[in-house]
Amino acid sequence: MLLLLRGEEKYTVSLNAGKGVDFRSLDGADLLLQSAATSSQLIQRIPSAGKRPSSPCARLAQPTSMDFNVKKLASDAGVFFTRAVQFTEEKLGQAEKTELDPHLENLIARADCTKNWTEKILRQTEVLLQPNPSARIEEFIYDKLEKKLPSRTTNAELLGQYMLDAANDFGSGTPYGSTLITVGEYQKRLGTAEREFLQTSATTFLAPLRNFLEGDWRTISKERRILENRRLDLDICKARLKKAKQAEAKAAAAPDFQETRPRNYVLSASASAAEHELRVAQTEFDRQAEVTRLLLEGISSTHLNHQRCLQDFAEAQATYYAQCHHFMHELQRELNRCANAVGTPQQSAACPNPVSAAFPSGPPSPGTRKAKVLYDYDAHDSSELSLLADELITVYTVPGMDPDWLVGERGNEKGKVPVTYLELLS
Repeated sequence: MLLLLRGEEKYTVSLNAGKGVDFRSLDGADLLLQSAATSSQLIQRIPSAGKRPSSPCARLAQPTSMDFNVKKLASDAGVFFTRAVQFTEEKLGQAEKTELDPHLENLIARADCTKNWTEKILRQTEVLLQPNPSARIEEFIYDKLEKKLPSRTTNAELLGQYMLDAANDFGSGTPYGSTLITVGEYQKRLGTAEREFLQTSATTFLAPLRNFLEGDWRTISKERRILENRRLDLDICKARLKKAKQAEAKAAAAPDFQETRPRNYVLSASASAAEHELRVAQTEFDRQAEVTRLLLEGISSTHLNHQRCLQDFAEAQATYYAQCHHFMHELQRELNRCANAVGTPQQSAACPNPVSAAFPSGPPSPGTRKAKVLYDYDAHDSSELSLLADELITVYTVPGMDPDWLVGERGNEKGKVPVTYLELLS
């Protein structure tokens, strides 16, 4: 009396004494009983549940917790090996591969494209905002440690502070010292504007891109790996069923009358088990494909989110460069004033603020126009006109005037106004 195991089913096989028994594998799928006996054999199915082992040896063979863990480890290793074999045979063209739905394939290609370009845009934006590689590495480490990055002085702020310190040594009353103070103050303004731009860009643009790569994309990648494993399991079950059907057809075409009943019974049971495994694998594959499809379709909302982030980034850039343009125009005006004051012997070395300098001699040009104020502007001296956002003023130019400035009138008030703060109306 021998015990034959097949999955969760147990069989006992009775043979005549003196006859040899040989167990062989059916194409790697099931065990067959091959005997040279000429007498009949009896295969009896024994329920696996509710039966106690009748002998001490059988009781020793009962699975323990340690045996269960070992069996699970061996089972996982076997699954990994069969998947690896299936994958290798597919690459070599020796096994059939289940193709995904075309719509799902397009979603996967679109997701891969989104991930690749998001990584490139993120890296290059980081280089644009922080050209120093050491500083970028420091920011990366602080981000991974989830610690707040200490405030870093910008290069423009540092340059401005050096100029102010130099002016103190040379004397603030000297022409060179006063010029250093003027340029240094504006450099610090530029540095402050740069720091605000970097903080805004990191919050509104870089953070959403990182969140996608470290959050949504990791989830998508995990589900795609599960889908690939489900596909490999499905193809393995298809191959097993195909081999079982072929073996069953071969046995039916050339029966062995001495072993017809046990061989056919085992082959039929093997094919039935393979069909059941195929149905289970197909169900799991379809379910995982649906989960993956829903996640991949969320890429569209990711694109919309990144589009809004791009708009915020462009707006932050426009604000920053407008501030830089305004500061540099003011600096040029201050330096020109100082140069003119130094070159005029009747005036002191301090930079003058003459009212008449705003309006060169000559009649106003006939092209008087209305203009809408875009931003608030505070006059720096009596020659300029303070502005409020969204108000309407009358502007014109006079011969010999700086093209970056216009003469603005609001009621009885009149003064110079910067062109960059205005929207000229037709």
